Amino acid sequence: MHAIAVHGGAGTLPAVLPAAQETAYIQGLAAALDAGNAILEGGGHSLDAVCTAVQILEDNPLFNAGRGAALTSAGNAELDAAVMVGAQQRAGAVACVRHVRNPVLLARRVMERTRHVLLAGSGAEELAFEEGLDLVPAEYFRTPERQRELLGEHRPAGAAQSEGTVGAVALDAAGHLAAATSTGGMTRKRPGRVGDSPLIGAGTYAKEGVCAISATGHGELFIRVAAAHHISCAVEYRGLTLEQAVQELLREILPRLDGRGGVIAVDAHGNLVTGFTTEGMFSGLADSTGRREVSIRRQP
Repeated sequence: MHAIAVHGGAGTLPAVLPAAQETAYIQGLAAALDAGNAILEGGGHSLDAVCTAVQILEDNPLFNAGRGAALTSAGNAELDAAVMVGAQQRAGAVACVRHVRNPVLLARRVMERTRHVLLAGSGAEELAFEEGLDLVPAEYFRTPERQRELLGEHRPAGAAQSEGTVGAVALDAAGHLAAATSTGGMTRKRPGRVGDSPLIGAGTYAKEGVCAISATGHGELFIRVAAAHHISCAVEYRGLTLEQAVQELLREILPRLDGRGGVIAVDAHGNLVTGFTTEGMFSGLADSTGRREVSIRRQP
């Protein structure tokens, strides 16, 4: 059994999304989902699947990660990312990197090549240089859309807003779980701000035999409730199903703090869950039964 889910953030949606824009989002999600799923179908590791999927989303300017990252109040992209594998709960993360094309790959290098979990700023970028990862000028991230958002200009009528993060979770045929999350954070955030995505147990988590989670939403609130870890503990220690645990977080825990967002998760049996309390969520699911869904989901 193998299974994978991807997300492109959760946010606001118009009543009717222009066909061309909807097609572009669906194609972007599908490319990430299918690339990750192909690795699993070939017997590959869940970590390779989630990193590949997230890297593709980072390269797509439609999503708030990598190329399409939101800009700080100073007009720069400061990127966060994390990866985690369920086996031995190994993890790596980076925060506030400004010149790394694919932060998810750097987060993986932190996990695999250092004794640390989280590197930030110049220290993280020095590792990227040492590892030969692609480094780009700051202008690479300043897309016209993100510049307009920074200046507070109105979005075109009917435009969607993909907020928060991108992420992927996967279970491979050997039973290994993995999660990866990447983000540009909040538009006009204070320089140096770090959200939930690179914080293990907040926006990203995986534990072998239990589940893997990638979250998207108001990062400060996901940090305060240890959102991803809460879901995992609810499954492992309280016997909740993955669906029940996700819904408890989104509809009971976060609303107490006036929080909203979305979650993708997969458990050790290959059950996939997508939940959200924003207007909509960009997501895709696939597994070894032949299930494949890619959609821009809206609240019923």
